[in-house]
Amino acid sequence: MRIGLVGYGTGGRHFHAPFIAATEGITLAGVVARSPERVAAVKVDLPDVPVFSSLTDMLRSGQVDAVTITTPPGTRRALVFEAIEAGVHVVADKPFAPSAEGARELEAAANAKGVVLSVYHNRRCDADFRTLKKVIDSGALGSIWRIHSRLEFDDPDTLEAGPSGGLLRDLGSHLVDQMVFLLGPVATVDAQLDYIDLPEGSTDASFSLMLRHTSGVTSYLTASKVNRLKTREFLAYGSGGSYTSSGTDVQAQAIFAGKRPADDLQGWGIEAPQYWGILNTAAGSERVPSEQGRYHDHYAAFLRAVKEGGEPPVTPAEAAHVLAVLDAARLSAANGHSMNVDGRAR
Repeated sequence: MRIGLVGYGTGGRHFHAPFIAATEGITLAGVVARSPERVAAVKVDLPDVPVFSSLTDMLRSGQVDAVTITTPPGTRRALVFEAIEAGVHVVADKPFAPSAEGARELEAAANAKGVVLSVYHNRRCDADFRTLKKVIDSGALGSIWRIHSRLEFDDPDTLEAGPSGGLLRDLGSHLVDQMVFLLGPVATVDAQLDYIDLPEGSTDASFSLMLRHTSGVTSYLTASKVNRLKTREFLAYGSGGSYTSSGTDVQAQAIFAGKRPADDLQGWGIEAPQYWGILNTAAGSERVPSEQGRYHDHYAAFLRAVKEGGEPPVTPAEAAHVLAVLDAARLSAANGHSMNVDGRAR
């Protein structure tokens, strides 16, 4: 499959191109980049890959079977729709639409055109999250009561500013998706959002969410980017014990250190033993070896969906539910009430 990459900022350069390159059966056939700095970066990193000035030009070239849209949030919906209308398959960065309603419109367009649309909730493939899921699936914790997830980045320069940005739609998309994937759909949300004033407008830079899942489990999610904290934690409580982990963002750290998954697929994305989680049960406490983090698994599953049929790794319906949770969270924070995911106050 020939795939085109639309956007070569931090997302395209660090979280898509290396993982496309690590996926057997996929060729990076072109990059859309416009600024001189981005074009120069593509030519350094990918000297043999064509550069296009727009998605329209890339689609007209006939050189791609699919595209990844990884431009700023305010531009994504229109570009995803353009690619769908051209009849090519799409991987869309999160959030792929401005609202749950907009997400469902894109899902309907993809279904009408018969193309595969997947949303890049790649943090399902984090090492620490995969390890947590393995522990829960093993039954060692018994019935799950609640899960706490905390993701703090000391990274204010990457905060997406303005009304279409904000941390809730950025890290919130990932944290909510992880809990929905693990615990099932969300019924109600309680939220607090913390704002800072930026030239682009008031922007949420920190949040705390309480999600009540239809399964009966509650999850608590917190994140920030401007509070000078750097922490990644999971804490899971169940009738049989607890599990705690304080890991690192191991794949991102490797990427920014200049490493690439294609150079060592077997050794990629594994936490060092000092970061392994701890399972606490009546039998005692034990370290749980890290599962492998593999963002390229998203692209492998996307390729299978295109070639063989079946659902993509993250369906538009799943991503629309995440957006519905985020929409309800914003309403909850604004009015101070618990909100149903359909937008009604409880």
